[in-house]
Amino acid sequence: MGFSMFALVVLALGILIVFMGVKTVRQGFEYTIERWGRYTRTLQPGLHLIVPMVDRIGAKINMQEQVLDIPSQEVITKDNAMVRVDGVVFFQVLDAAKAAYEVRSLTNAILNLTMTNVRTVMGSMDLDELLSQRDQINAKLLGVVDDATAPWGIKVTRIEIKDMEPQQDLVEAMARQMKAEREKRANILEAEGFRQAEILKAEGEKQAAILEAEGRREAAYRDAEAREREAEAEAKATTMVSDAIGAGNVQAINYFVAQKYVETLSDFAKAPNQKIIFMPMETSGVIGSLGGIAELWKDARGDDGPGGGGGPRVPNITRGA
Repeated sequence: MGFSMFALVVLALGILIVFMGVKTVRQGFEYTIERWGRYTRTLQPGLHLIVPMVDRIGAKINMQEQVLDIPSQEVITKDNAMVRVDGVVFFQVLDAAKAAYEVRSLTNAILNLTMTNVRTVMGSMDLDELLSQRDQINAKLLGVVDDATAPWGIKVTRIEIKDMEPQQDLVEAMARQMKAEREKRANILEAEGFRQAEILKAEGEKQAAILEAEGRREAAYRDAEAREREAEAEAKATTMVSDAIGAGNVQAINYFVAQKYVETLSDFAKAPNQKIIFMPMETSGVIGSLGGIAELWKDARGDDGPGGGGGPRVPNITRGA
């Protein structure tokens, strides 16, 4: 009876020891195993057996990517401006053993290291650079913190600055500066517009002057051509009259006399201050000269009357006045 009880106790103890040696690791975690207080191995997610009473679980390390908030802190920039900043850090454990044994309180170490480097990086920049180069700040912080935490078996994947709040007087000063810059750009654009308008106006006046000069040149050329044609006609008429005089037709002389007489009367008539015209010559003489011009014209055309039979032409010589 006593042996049976002993056997039952031994069996129960054996089952308990077996259960104590069975360990299940959840997905996303890794467990470190210590034997007599010394790290021996790391358990991956799944079912594992360890030696009870000898091995024990040292640390349960989360292998997922984690987010750590950076508390708000005040940073003094290179140009002595006070700015309040905060942010977030994304990191992931790559080596569970290093994360468990190389540093104590991993998250606290990452937090303090990041806050220190935020002050260092942002304190080396001016306020304008701080507000306009957030991507460069994030990249620089990521490089510095990732290198510093590499011995801890973690990988810092991202650092983001969330908010940057300058002091109120700096915000007002920046608003005034922005307003002045916009007014300056507006004045420059307005001046550029006036300048372009004046340039276009000058170009238009230049083109107008060129076109006007070309028009005057063309008109002068046309006037000269007309005078040339008139002179040619006058020369031809003179030649015809000379030929007529040479042929014995004295009516040609009356042509020139009548022409000059009519031109003189026309000049008198065109004058605005002439109201009365004195004619010292005989009107009959002028009429006779006009008749001579008509006879000369008929002779030049070879006209024989309305019938136009084409017989021999007999010159009609009439004595002029």
